[in-house]
Amino acid sequence: MKIHVLQHSSINTLGTIEEYIEIKNHQFESTRFYETKNPPKIDSFDLLIIMGGPIGVYDYKENPWLRDEKEFIKQAIEAGKPTLGICLGAQLLADFLGARVYENRYIEMGWFPVGTSGGENKSGFLEGLPEEITVFHWHGETFDLPAGAVHLFESEGCKNQGFIHNGRVIALQFHPEINEERIQSLIEIFGNGMANGPFVQKKQEILGQQEYLAGTKEFMFLVLDKFEKMI
Repeated sequence: MKIHVLQHSSINTLGTIEEYIEIKNHQFESTRFYETKNPPKIDSFDLLIIMGGPIGVYDYKENPWLRDEKEFIKQAIEAGKPTLGICLGAQLLADFLGARVYENRYIEMGWFPVGTSGGENKSGFLEGLPEEITVFHWHGETFDLPAGAVHLFESEGCKNQGFIHNGRVIALQFHPEINEERIQSLIEIFGNGMANGPFVQKKQEILGQQEYLAGTKEFMFLVLDKFEKMI
């Protein structure tokens, strides 16, 4: 499987996605739109992964390359490429699909549970995934559910934590790819500016959560297995 990754900052590394790629012996390349404007040809990869980042989906003035990235995402989805968006990546997918992206009522920073949603309309994508899992969050914005999308996950602090569209486009607001190194970097860079709130944990609550890290790694691998089967 050939994977292409869109990255928005040096902070937002692949985490456990890179482990999966190495274990499975897949190929991957990345485009850093903040450094270059030369994405690959659409037919050169099988799966597109859009990572998070410390920007907003409408921040064109500060990041004019966002328009180029959105055009690339449009071309990939219209070509039928399976696509996974994480955090900012999920918001970019929601925006592309015509949904509103806006400030969430709560900032979520730390480890909080998400549960599956959908009831009778539950997506088959959720088969084999846990009905509830404690995952890592680091966001202040959210999105409305796009027309035609099926709701996947929700948390107490944020209703729309994930959706699937057209069976091949998956958006996850939380961070299943997170590892301890990445958490350390986030805290070192942004820790002094962490807000207070009911869904913001202290540094000592966030670090060293090996059980949660293991659970989210397993979850990430299960999700990537599902994409592998699509291809």
